[in-house]
Amino acid sequence: MSEKKVLELAVKAIDDKRAENIVALNMKGVSLIADYFVICHGNSEKQVQAIADEVKKVAQEQGMEMRRLEGFDQARWVLIDLGDVVVHVFHKDERLFYNLEKLWGDAQVVELEGELL
Repeated sequence: MSEKKVLELAVKAIDDKRAENIVALNMKGVSLIADYFVICHGNSEKQVQAIADEVKKVAQEQGMEMRRLEGFDQARWVLIDLGDVVVHVFHKDERLFYNLEKLWGDAQVVELEGELL
């Protein structure tokens, strides 16, 4: 499955659980970790877990390799490694604190309107 398709499926799963402030960063040439980062947040631990669960469910249904899922129990910062796409689901407070968008400020923001949402 192409990285663009994985990105599209991850963003749709996140949006379906009403994650807030969804941002996708094109990490090509910026980081060796992944081609794309998707960053979003929920307003409670339960919402963060629901968002992460939906991404996991969609990944399994589509036969995507999920390399790692970390932070689920605490639900403050859940990292879901889908290979070329890494999803970061934050609790609102932690998102403000870690501010990954600023940390990876060299990465180009991917337009999420239209086909991705």
